[in-house]
Amino acid sequence: MSAPSVSEAIGRAAMASSVFLIGGMDTGKSTMAVAIAQEALRRGRSVALVDADIGNSTIGPPTCVGLKLIHSPADIEARRHADRLHFVGGVSPDRLVLQHVIATTAMAHAGAAAADLVIVDTTGTVSGVVGQTLKYHKVELIRPDLVLALQRGGELEPVIGMLRRFFAVDVVALPADPDVPPSAPDARAAARVRQFTDAFADPLERWRVRETVFAPTLPMGLDLARLDGVLVGVQDGSGSCLGLGRLEFSEDVLRVLTNAGDGMQGLRLGSLRVDLTTMETTPVNLRELIFGI
Repeated sequence: MSAPSVSEAIGRAAMASSVFLIGGMDTGKSTMAVAIAQEALRRGRSVALVDADIGNSTIGPPTCVGLKLIHSPADIEARRHADRLHFVGGVSPDRLVLQHVIATTAMAHAGAAAADLVIVDTTGTVSGVVGQTLKYHKVELIRPDLVLALQRGGELEPVIGMLRRFFAVDVVALPADPDVPPSAPDARAAARVRQFTDAFADPLERWRVRETVFAPTLPMGLDLARLDGVLVGVQDGSGSCLGLGRLEFSEDVLRVLTNAGDGMQGLRLGSLRVDLTTMETTPVNLRELIFGI
C-alpha cells in the first residue's frame, strides 16, 4: 500500500480524534498543525491545538505547554494567546522530561474535553534517549489515533519503529515541508527574547510572597537571596498556570514580578533565571539551588 500524500494525510487527520505531530526543527510541524485545524474547521469540527515546543512557542510563552481552542479561522490567527497553560520551567526538555510529558498530557486531556479533535504539535527533540523517551511516554499517555512523522531523511526511523512496535497507533511518515527555511540558533534565540518580552509586558506588579507558596517546597533556612531572578509559573490553585513571574529578593523581602497575579495561589519554581532587561535566560539546577547538592 502506497504512502498517503500530504493532502490525504491532512484530510485523514482532520477527521481523527487526536493527532500527534513529530519531527525535528524546521520540518513544518506547526504549519501542518494549522493546515489540519483549517481542514477540520471546514468539516464542521472544533479543534484543540496543543503546542509543546517550550523553547519557541506558537501558543503562549516559552517554558509552557499551551492550549488553544479553535472554533473559527480567527482563533487560528489569535493562537498566540493561550486558553490554558501548563508550566514546565525551561526552554529545553533535556532535564525536564517528566514535567514536559505531564504538561503535554494534561493539555491534551483538557483539549479532548473541549473539542472534537486534539492536535499535539511536539518539540523538535526527536533523537537520542531524551527524544525517544519523550515521544514514547507522550504517546503512551495520550494514545493518539494518528501520528504524522515529518522527516527530511531517515532521522525519525528509530522513533517511528519504536512507536509501531509498542503501540497500536497508525504512524504515517511524510516528507518535511521544503518551504520551511532552516532557522539559525541566533534567530531562534531572538524569537525567544520577543516571546519573553510579550510574557512580561506591562502592567507588571510586585507581589510579596511567603516561603510556603512554592513547589518544590523550600527547605527551612534557605537563603532566599539565592532565588533572585528565578523564573516561576504563577499557578491558580486548580493545576493551571496563569502566566510567568520572576522572583526578586531585596531588603530581606521576596517578591514576584508578574502581570498574572490575579487569582495567584502558588508559584512553581522554574529552571531558569531571566534578565528582564535583555530577556535572556540562564539555566538553573533546582536541586543545587535549593538543597546545595
